[in-house]
Amino acid sequence: MLNPRYQFVLFAGLALGLLSSCSDDHNDTGTEFAPNMYHSVAYEPMTQTDGDTNTINPHGMNMRQPVAGTVARSKYTGSDSLQKEFLHQDLISRTIPNDSITYSAAALKNPLAATPENIEAGKLQYERYCQHCHGETGKGDGLVAKMYKGVPVYSSDALKTLNDGHIYHVITHGKGRMWPHGSQITSANRWKIVLYVHELQKQ
Repeated sequence: MLNPRYQFVLFAGLALGLLSSCSDDHNDTGTEFAPNMYHSVAYEPMTQTDGDTNTINPHGMNMRQPVAGTVARSKYTGSDSLQKEFLHQDLISRTIPNDSITYSAAALKNPLAATPENIEAGKLQYERYCQHCHGETGKGDGLVAKMYKGVPVYSSDALKTLNDGHIYHVITHGKGRMWPHGSQITSANRWKIVLYVHELQKQ
């Protein structure tokens, strides 16, 4: 049991501490016990301003110097017009919100011609990435679809008229229970799949 005098001193000290922490300044955050957690130094990797104090990267840079030969996507100057078109269409697709399929349907057009070679290449990609759900003939009867249920049939009245942009958008961003495949399949191969899906729509 503490001496009453010590109890009084302890109580008075606590009361004084509580009263001194009160303030009518609503912008005062009070005492900070770990200021480094509240005021951490963050570097913005895509910007560089005067006075940046990055001591980790060379020359105080916030971002590492890109490797030799790097070309900014916004300044692509490749000589292959088809590759430029793939990039152009993919950039448009990625700026369209995931839930705005109608925008993609209106804005995107397949840069590939429906040649037998492109359709066959699309079939190969379809077999790798789509068949397990959508089935060999696009009837929604793949092995995974037996568990998922409700996988659409490409040749149904609701889907047989879907255009290039709509199909490309769904492959890229996903829809409903279908997950996005934009990070797994290149833009060129997604367009080849679109060509093959059009073939399945006709069945």
